[in-house]
Amino acid sequence: MTTAASTTTAPVATAPVADARGLALAHYAARGVLEQVLARHGATFQQQVALRAAVTADAPQTPDDLVAQVRGSLKADPAEIRATVEELLAEQLLVADGAHLRPTEAGRELLAAVSAETAPISARVWGAIPAEDLAAAGRVLALVTERANAELAALTA
Repeated sequence: MTTAASTTTAPVATAPVADARGLALAHYAARGVLEQVLARHGATFQQQVALRAAVTADAPQTPDDLVAQVRGSLKADPAEIRATVEELLAEQLLVADGAHLRPTEAGRELLAAVSAETAPISARVWGAIPAEDLAAAGRVLALVTERANAELAALTA
């Protein structure tokens, strides 16, 4: 007696389609990790963003320049960002040098310590993701960022 071969196959698992919720979940998961590390150093996410902007700037920035740069990244209220810059000055992570702000050695050391702590975590999170997947994700994220920034600009015009 012969039997017919089964033509049914196991369902194929499909990857989730990228959407706003997936992007938000990834962002907040990664941010949560960073905020845990920052808390151990007595720093906030917004302080880290502002301090990194000051450290990585090509030239010293005025407070207004720094606020504008951080606002472009975080879309936060300028008054909140100014308060953050004042906190960084009070904690001597930034110092006023005439009309410009400069990161202090303590500010640079804080960023280096946070980077050193998060590097192995980042390696575990991002490791083994194929380069072509990272490139595709990078293109999509750049496009989403561009479009969302345009929509925000239209809403606030």
